[in-house]
Amino acid sequence: MNAIEFTTELSGTAVLPIPLEIAAKLPKTGRARVIVLLDEHPEDPEWQAAAYEQFLRDDAPEDAVYESLR
Repeated sequence: MNAIEFTTELSGTAVLPIPLEIAAKLPKTGRARVIVLLDEHPEDPEWQAAAYEQFLRDDAPEDAVYESLR
């Protein structure tokens, strides 16, 4: 099975737009498996900012033991 990945904008209808350059790569007939992945928090910039801030924080002192393993 081959995979073709693209992003598209959902408009609230029951139609999933496929970009023209991707549609040109698809075979004219046959079966395809479609998997739709969604952002977990697309409308929550505060959550994204907090997650990024947490990621950039220094490790706790008790985790410093792992620094010697580099």
